[in-house]
Parts: sequence; structure tokens; C-alpha cells
Amino acid sequence: MSDTKLKEHRSAYLFMVSACIFLLVGMGFGIFVALKFLFPQLGDHPLFSFGRIRQAHTNVVLFAFLLQADIGMIHYFIPKLLHTKLFSEKLGIATWVIFNVAAVGGVIGILLGLNQGIEYAEIAPPFNYLIVLAWVLFLVNVMGTIMRRKVRCFYVSVWYVVGALLWTAVVYITGSILTRYASGLNQANLTWFYVHNAVGLVFTPCGLAAAYYLIPKVLNTPLYSHKLSLIGFWVIAFTYCWTGAHHMIHGPNSYWLETVAILFSWSLIIPVMAVVTNFLGTFATAPRATRFKSAESKLLFTGTLYYLATCLQGPFQAIRSVNTLVSKTDWVVAHAHMAVLGCFALYAMAGCYYFIPRIVKRPLYSPRLANTHFWLTFVGLLLFIMPMFVSGPLQGLAWLKIERTFLEILAEQRIFWMIRMLSGLLILFAQSLFFYNLWETVFGKSYFMKPATEEVA
Repeated sequence: MSDTKLKEHRSAYLFMVSACIFLLVGMGFGIFVALKFLFPQLGDHPLFSFGRIRQAHTNVVLFAFLLQADIGMIHYFIPKLLHTKLFSEKLGIATWVIFNVAAVGGVIGILLGLNQGIEYAEIAPPFNYLIVLAWVLFLVNVMGTIMRRKVRCFYVSVWYVVGALLWTAVVYITGSILTRYASGLNQANLTWFYVHNAVGLVFTPCGLAAAYYLIPKVLNTPLYSHKLSLIGFWVIAFTYCWTGAHHMIHGPNSYWLETVAILFSWSLIIPVMAVVTNFLGTFATAPRATRFKSAESKLLFTGTLYYLATCLQGPFQAIRSVNTLVSKTDWVVAHAHMAVLGCFALYAMAGCYYFIPRIVKRPLYSPRLANTHFWLTFVGLLLFIMPMFVSGPLQGLAWLKIERTFLEILAEQRIFWMIRMLSGLLILFAQSLFFYNLWETVFGKSYFMKPATEEVA
């Protein structure tokens, strides 16, 4: 690999490689959680309790893998789009060190029983403060690059990144720090503002920024509509933050607040359709021979379909009558996995396939292995998500009838949980192939391979 090139993009490289490692760790925790559904006595020790392992799983996948992959991709494509070197590679590396210390320390604390008891914000002090510090350094680095840019106009990916920088600061500080100083209903409202917007104002803008860069690059086709991309961005900016209360429908909240959340949840269909139309329109205008030629294009296309499905499912389950049936069931679990794993994780995997070979100046070790990884992931996701769309309403109907006990109803779900565990193993195996492919790309013995093509942003 080229030492000069690696020095130029070292921080992006470190973030993405670390993210790939944590992807396997996080999914390993997920398999253990699935096994606990089937064998509750497995690992009969507080360290291996369901609560701790499940919290470790969500925090590793959300922060150590997905957010870290997003940060790495942003470190790469923002300088490309602005025709400007990253403000400071040293600052980027320092950000990587602090972020990983925070993620590892926070997860170890969770396993030891040290957590804040707040959904998606279980990482306790001082590690949550380190995450805030890492984000501030990341913000300085990206904004410094933008201020020194050599182009006048912003591509839409830059808009989404700037939005993510500002929104994440507000959302994470609210959920991880300010929520601890509230109580009762106020704390619940702050918590669900954080939880819902962690997806909508953190992972969504980061993921869409990467997709807006990757889809035209991978397909070698201009974006379908720049105007449509900005409509999607600004509508998300003004509507997403008001939807968190739909998680507390039929709770002690004010009826008007729930209604406002439901209305804004449905308004999100506008930016979603703008984004999906733009992405699918770009695929439609691309040469037919290149649309689904690479694993990257397949991952991006499938991620877009999952984005559409999860963003239609969300408003649908916010309807009061539907929410009565599916709330607190496996249906919601499927919804969460469809958003994080089905959409944004697939975007991140496509980004790692695309960016890492270009950073190390070597072609991907095996495109055939990458396609195998995609198809195994595709099948695994379907087998993972679809059974929960069946078991969720069945749980809700049984609970509403109140003819059997809670535990009796859960016992009937064993077959669905078995499918869930086996499909999770298939997904984990697929990600092992993903990791091996990138490992061989970076550290393989064939040092005389043709360098990966370096595109012009």
C-alpha cells in the first residue's frame, strides 16, 4: 500500500477498520441475546444476564460500529467533495483514540453493571463525556475542512453532514447527560426524544450523506435530482425532531402531544419519498450493465428499499389503533433492525467496500466473495425480520384477549425465536466473510496487485 496515501486518509482508515471489527463483536453479542431467548439459563452469571448483554449489543452496534463507520466515511468523502485536504489528520487520529476508549470503556462498564438506565444511553460517565469530546473534535475537523474548501457550492452530502454534526450534539447531550437530571414524565419525553432522534437525526443524515456520495460514484452516473435532494434534507430538518412522543401512545402523556407526534410521523413520508425517488432514479438512469454489477451497488439498492420500508412502517405503527396491537412486541424489534441493520449498516458496508481499497491503493481482494457476503446477508435479513412481523401481531392479539398468562404467550413464540437465532448466525457468518475480504485487501501478501482506481470527486 502507499504510505503517502495512507497518511492522507489515516483517520478515515482507522475509523472504518475499527468499525468492521466492532461489527463482528456487536453481532456476537446479538447471537448471545438470541440464545438467551431460547435458553434463559445460558451463562447463569450477572455478567451474562440478558439485560447487560442486550445493552452491550445495542451500544456496540450503534456507536462502536455504525457511528464509527459513518465518521470514517465522512473523513474520506468530505475532503473529496470540497477538493480540500482534511483540516487535521492528527486531530482525526486523536478523535479515533478518544472515541474508541469511550466505546470500549462504556461497554465494559455496561457488562459490569455500570450504566445510566436510559435506552441507547446506557454508557455511563466518564465515557459518555468522552464521546461528547470526540464529537466536538470531529466537528472542529469537519468544519475546519469546510471553511478551507476550494469549491463554492455544497453537494447535498455536505448539507447532511453539517446537519448531523449539529443535530447529534444536541440529541446525544440531551439523551446521555440532561435526561439524568429529569424525572417522571419529563424524563420519559426527553428519553424518547433522544431514542427516536438518535436514528432520525444522527444515523439517518450520516447514512444518507454517504449514500448520496456512493450511489452516483458506484454507478458512475449523475445524481437524479439535486433539487429533490435538498427538499428531502430541509423537510427532515424541520419535521423529524417532533416525532418521539409516538413511542408513548396510550401512556400518561397529553393527548395533543401524541397527536402532534403522529402527524409529524406521517409528514416524514415527504422527505423519505424524495430520498428514495432520488436514489432509485439514479439507479434507473445508470447503464443497465452496471446497476447491480458490484456488491456495493447491491448493498446500496437493498439499503434504499429497507429505508423505504422502515420509514413507511414507522408512521403506520404510530396510528393509535395499530399501536395498540404491535407496541412492545417483536414487530417493533423488526422495525428497529430493519432501520439500523437493513438500511444504514448496508450503506456502511458498501462504504467500507468502496473506500478502504482506495485508501490503501489496492483492489478489493475478492469481488466474488463480496457478492457472496451480500446474498448471505440479504437472505439472513429476510429470515430474521419476516418472522418477527408475524410473531409481533400474534403477541399483541394474544395479550389483548387476556386468555392466557404473559409467560404462556411468550412460550408460543419459541419457533419464531429459533428462526431469529439461526438467521442471526447466517448474518454473522456473512459479516465474517465481509471482514475477511477487507482484511485480505489491506494485509494480503500480493503486494504487486493493480492499484484501485482513484476517482476524482
